[in-house]
Parts: sequence; C-alpha cells; structure tokens
Amino acid sequence: MLRRIFPVIYLVIGVLVASQHGYLAHLNTISHIFSAVLAIALWPLVLLGINLTIK
Repeated sequence: MLRRIFPVIYLVIGVLVASQHGYLAHLNTISHIFSAVLAIALWPLVLLGINLTIK
C-alpha cells in the first residue's frame, strides 16, 4: 500500500513547492508548462535553489 501512496505524496509536495516558487503562476506558453512539469517532478532541486525555467 505504501508503494501506491508514495508517488501521490511526492506529486502533491511537488505541486506545493512549484506553486510556492512561482512555476504555476503563468501557464500560458508551452515553455512555462514544461517548466512547471519539471519543477513538479524535480522539486528537491527547486528546494536546493536550482532554476528549472525553460526559455
């Protein structure tokens, strides 16, 4: 059961971190959407201060 819950918790934390760092503010272009997806998937890097913005 823990194997099913862990990915959901990981994604929820990723959405919260990405939101707090402004990745979900303006999703009007493909690059912003891709940056948000990367920030959600790689949220530990965002917490370390790495900028995942795609230009």
